[in-house]
Amino acid sequence: MTRPRGGDVHPLIFAALGTLVFLNVYAPQSLLPLLSREFRVGPAQVGTVVGATMLAMALASPLTGVLADAWGRRRTVLWAYALLILPALLAAAAPTLEVLNAARFVQGLLIPGVMVALNAYIAEEVSPAGRSRALTAYVTGTVLGGFLGRFLSGLVAAQGEWQVAFWLLAVACTAGWIVARLALPTERAFEPRRDLAAVLAGVRDHLRNPALLATCAVGFLILFMLVGTFNTLTLRLSDPPYGLTTAQTGSVFAVYLLGVVITPLAGPLLGARGPRTALLAAVGASIAGLLLTYSTPLPLVIAGVAAAACGVFLAQSAALAAVQRSVSSARSLAGGLYHLSYYGGGRCQCGRWLRL
Repeated sequence: MTRPRGGDVHPLIFAALGTLVFLNVYAPQSLLPLLSREFRVGPAQVGTVVGATMLAMALASPLTGVLADAWGRRRTVLWAYALLILPALLAAAAPTLEVLNAARFVQGLLIPGVMVALNAYIAEEVSPAGRSRALTAYVTGTVLGGFLGRFLSGLVAAQGEWQVAFWLLAVACTAGWIVARLALPTERAFEPRRDLAAVLAGVRDHLRNPALLATCAVGFLILFMLVGTFNTLTLRLSDPPYGLTTAQTGSVFAVYLLGVVITPLAGPLLGARGPRTALLAAVGASIAGLLLTYSTPLPLVIAGVAAAACGVFLAQSAALAAVQRSVSSARSLAGGLYHLSYYGGGRCQCGRWLRL
């Protein structure tokens, strides 16, 4: 029996893979107040639980891109999911903040194996007619994963057992491996790049590509804004006059679900107008939302975060499309450079401005 081509993969598969990997990225964000009390550290120190992952993701993304260009996109995705199970189990058993940060750092080293390789897989294996749908489905999945990670971890932590959140991540990584193994066809358009000179030539070409560099700059600013907003929000809402519990704070992240609607709607916009139009619209929405978060009434704060988050989701879809449009070879490396900038922005923000 002939295996399906990448273009025959239902977009929901890419959405599922995006969801399952992004559960790992932001899950501890709802736990920050609880972890601060558990390990008796301040806001800046506990912010490193998120920052350690951001730093590792930024550092590992270009190297992961080189690996995926040489080894294969599907194989990289499978190994990344399998190995992600181990640091999740280590985090669940962490006796100190240092051990927890180490586990989170290892998670950050492995997560790009899914993100970077899967973006290149979509660009090469999915037909042009279905590429936009596949990409927006993947980004929609990452949005859903970002919400579920925060929401579920806050929910289980309300019972006093923050370790259970990391057990759930181990289960999610196992499910991701199964989905990728069964539903992601082996590449047909992939051509390995294993020559060091070719890799260096790819790096040189990408660093001389103005469109790619501009997109990387946009990516840096996207996550710089998002991580700062949500880290600050988590701690701010746990203090007076709000005094929300971890479960209630996790529920606030339901604004992420707007991205499940906004991001698929961005597909036709990207196809008809291109990434630049989508980016300009995203910037406007994010600025308006951030201004609203300076207000005091809780409904206005949540509305502001929702608008800012929707802007980020739209911007991320546009940026990922722009990265693949700007290159014709070494696609995983290009995606790795973008994610280096993107998560570099998130790492620069972690641990700063955690209290308004």
